[in-house]
Amino acid sequence: MPVDLSGPLLSAFKKAKREYEEAMKKGDMETAKKKALECSRILKQLSKYDEFNRESYLKKAKKWESLAKDIESGKIARKTQPKPMREGSSRPDRGESEVESEEEKFKAYVRNNLIAKSKVKWDDIGGLDEVKRLMMETVVIAALQRPESIQPWKGILLFGPPGTGKTLLASAAAGSLNATFFSVKASNVLSKYFGESAKIITALYEVAREEAPSIVFLDEIDSLTTKRSGEQSEASRRMLATLLTELDGFQDKKSDKLILTLAATNTPWDLDEAVLSRFPRRIYVPLPDEKATKEIIKINTRGLDISRLDLDAIAEESVRRLYSGRDLRNLCQEAIWNMIREENRDLHKLASLPFEELRKRSLRTRPLEMRDFEEAFKKIKSPLTRKDIERYEKWAEEFGG
Repeated sequence: MPVDLSGPLLSAFKKAKREYEEAMKKGDMETAKKKALECSRILKQLSKYDEFNRESYLKKAKKWESLAKDIESGKIARKTQPKPMREGSSRPDRGESEVESEEEKFKAYVRNNLIAKSKVKWDDIGGLDEVKRLMMETVVIAALQRPESIQPWKGILLFGPPGTGKTLLASAAAGSLNATFFSVKASNVLSKYFGESAKIITALYEVAREEAPSIVFLDEIDSLTTKRSGEQSEASRRMLATLLTELDGFQDKKSDKLILTLAATNTPWDLDEAVLSRFPRRIYVPLPDEKATKEIIKINTRGLDISRLDLDAIAEESVRRLYSGRDLRNLCQEAIWNMIREENRDLHKLASLPFEELRKRSLRTRPLEMRDFEEAFKKIKSPLTRKDIERYEKWAEEFGG
């Protein structure tokens, strides 16, 4: 039964990490070691509930385990312990070597915070057949031996309503090539310290070249590159100029290394014109149609009996309600929980049991019924309107390609 426990586990991990950091500040190495091992254990548990990020969680768990061993052996002492990145900050903290070059510090930040191993494949994405075909063509041409005059796109912009699978598409592109996947959000790059954002961008592409084949995914790129105005700070202008230079790929033109930049936005009309010009391949990622909706429902109900469902009726209603892929996932989760509550009415009474004890027990389940989805429809609301969709379609017609 695929019950999502990642939320409580993530909260437990954040708590253990915070307690580890507090112990390090106090010089309490024994507690720090215990908390590092606890972080490792929780990450291993998380890997069981999130197949898309499983490899990343296991890799981080191994790092925390090694950290605990280094503390135990005395290799790491209070004064030499590298501080983890502060919550809510994109500034890389100082490492243990005082003579380490600034460039290497920023590259270390990129390696530790922005690389994620993707296990997502194209078949893991429901629908979006035309979008997947366009992306597959681009990725394949970029990897093939080809005449010099045939050049692949260096930048692809994925645009459309929120929750339509843009991040999954980028993950699938990386997973299909077994490429190094750099997942970048504005919070990873933007810094309150002057000049650091530009240095992080430079380090990002330097590491991408070193780890090629690489796919750099810039999520919510509009947060980084909104249209320039007189109110824009010097630091923002410098960061944008650096990004534009890297997107031009001057250092990669004579190299056979694959460095592909994918960017996603929910508001393409807010992008700076110079940024748009660096993404000549612009792909509209629409809301799922009825066929895609049925595929997404099947993906999100794997392991459950859905033989009693009228998928055509559910798909028709979902399309009418302007549901995105994310909305459909939430719909399925809500329907599943309706079934769980009905079959396990005393579930809340087990809350006092330890986690390991809960792992020994099993949920009672039954086939999903239409009534589970009928109740779920009452709770899942799309934030989109028909007018919103028309705006995306108009932009796609004028600027997509």
